[in-house]
Amino acid sequence: MGIKGLQGFVARVCPDVCRMVDLREMAEKHRIDHPDFPPVIVVDAMCCVRYWYTPENWVCGGQWREFLAVLEDFIKAFMAAGIKLVFYFDGVVEEKKRDEWIKRRLQNNKEIARIFQFIKTHRKQPGREMFVVPSALPTFTRFALKLLGQKTVCTLQEADFEVAACGLEHNCMGILGQDSDYLIYNTCPYFSIEKLCLNRLVTLMYSREDLCHTLGLSLTHLPLFACLLGNDVVPESLLEGFWHKCLVTSPHKNNSYNRRANIILAVANYISKLPCSYSSLKHLKEMLPVGSDKTLLNRGVQSYLLPGQQSPWIPPNVTNCQTFSLQEQTATCQDKEILQLAKEQHIRSENYTIFNILSSGEIECSNSLEDECDTEIPGQALIYRPARQHIYSVLLETGKGRAYPFVKEWFVYFGNPLQQPELIYPVQPSVPGGTPNLKTLWFAKGPDVEKQQYSTFLACFHLQDEMEELQALEAPVAAFCCLLAYLMMQVSSLSLEDLNAFLAVILCLKGKSAAQLAGLQLAQVDSRAVHLGAVFVRGLTTLLLANSTCGFPFRMDDLMPWEVFDGKLFQEKYQQSHRGCSLEELLEGNESLYAPFHNLKSIICKACTAKKRTIQSRPRGNGFITGTQQREFHPRFQQTHRSSFVPPYHNQMRGSQWRNPPPQGKK
Repeated sequence: MGIKGLQGFVARVCPDVCRMVDLREMAEKHRIDHPDFPPVIVVDAMCCVRYWYTPENWVCGGQWREFLAVLEDFIKAFMAAGIKLVFYFDGVVEEKKRDEWIKRRLQNNKEIARIFQFIKTHRKQPGREMFVVPSALPTFTRFALKLLGQKTVCTLQEADFEVAACGLEHNCMGILGQDSDYLIYNTCPYFSIEKLCLNRLVTLMYSREDLCHTLGLSLTHLPLFACLLGNDVVPESLLEGFWHKCLVTSPHKNNSYNRRANIILAVANYISKLPCSYSSLKHLKEMLPVGSDKTLLNRGVQSYLLPGQQSPWIPPNVTNCQTFSLQEQTATCQDKEILQLAKEQHIRSENYTIFNILSSGEIECSNSLEDECDTEIPGQALIYRPARQHIYSVLLETGKGRAYPFVKEWFVYFGNPLQQPELIYPVQPSVPGGTPNLKTLWFAKGPDVEKQQYSTFLACFHLQDEMEELQALEAPVAAFCCLLAYLMMQVSSLSLEDLNAFLAVILCLKGKSAAQLAGLQLAQVDSRAVHLGAVFVRGLTTLLLANSTCGFPFRMDDLMPWEVFDGKLFQEKYQQSHRGCSLEELLEGNESLYAPFHNLKSIICKACTAKKRTIQSRPRGNGFITGTQQREFHPRFQQTHRSSFVPPYHNQMRGSQWRNPPPQGKK
């Protein structure tokens, strides 16, 4: 989150703190000054994702091949200058940031509602001023960078700390991001992704030393300065009284500055006069409101201390021990071998989310581009919950005589106020021969094990009986069919026209370049297709979760959106299908696609029929959804859900939302 207003303050009040630099020249200087350390830039990828997504279309579910090409160009520009990049992604939402995470998610819901209202009114995508990143973009960016041969790290704690620590430890050339916390950490130089001109490789560099000179501070003041302005540890609400005192005594008050700028100057002036000692910090604690946590300032200052660093504000016997050891001691999974492998794969960005579940029993999912007014399509969080419950069962090995665990879910969907996590109980999947244990799925080898991995994966999506047909397909197509069959079974409002559109996408996508897809023009945008695109892409992340759990029956690369989906292409096929166009038009006149189309459709319809789900024709023509009536919080998903699946169950219990409590005797 950083320090509110600090970066804007630097730009407006003390622009000398930042200057344009040529990264090629800096790399050359770095080689001369540090011959044993090649020039490396540590990239805070979560800060950069929205700047990397430059394809024109962003509402339809993602232009994934175009995005992959953008990332490739980004990497090549730095490689040409001899600069190595290391990418860091947030691997957790730390408890101290949960309230801020919730606040942002609820705000994003409002922004997404405005986007859908715009699409329904104008039948086109809004301008870039309303831009939100496509659903699951950070997740797939991580795997895209790995595919492109880059070192990619998924963190065990908040990414900014690990980025700053990496930059310091490895004597890196700099950090690329957009977070004012990098002005506070005493680490390598901080470069702006927002101001980066890629073709010239120039950007703004922020100088901590110049910031200190301007404010009359030293580098050792900066962590305390950040805490007294309000950050992730010390909430601003506790500091109003302190700010008032600083403003009253400040000689720097300037009526041409806004209040925040004057607060920054006043706080800097106040602490510049304090002796750098623990006794000064104790005095400052007394200025916080009565009843507030007096350890906040200590913890706040410590949070900026990188390994090996100390602060005069903190007693010398106290260091910043941001480790994962405590969480490992209280982990949901107590098998050290399983936990260690999951942790290693997590750090290397090889698995998806399972370490969070095994270590903390917690999982979150941010906003998706879903229309809260469309009562026929439930939130993706609800659609994929039955699959997740089966995945949790495999991962946590329920039904083995152990205590019945639950998983805390923070999933954003309409009707969920995010006041507390939902407590979701695992449900055993119907795996032929019984569910194998994790040791077998993860460590054993051989054709029998591969069969168990594949059948367990399919059972999570209620498709264990379709194994033979699916195994005969190319891996990306098999995974696509698995997801599409599950979707058709779970959401009764999906029609034959929807099915045909999805099938046409995967078949027509093959062989299309990023440039060809970029050139595709849409006459109009359908809001329901936007919603379905987001639901489908979120489904791909559920495949990643199942694949990671079941010992990787698929290569992760086979489950990526650029293999099976394109947002604009889906819009085109969706509108063609619902207008009742011919199969020839839908498949772009390519007769060689007719047989694969009918084969895939047959597999999916057969799977649905086995679950007593009949897919009906419901052409919508050009009948775009324009309604604005909001759904009530008992979506039709719960009413239409087939008895062969476990429906979402809503009950308030002990201050949390519980789903699917265990059978009696298994609590």
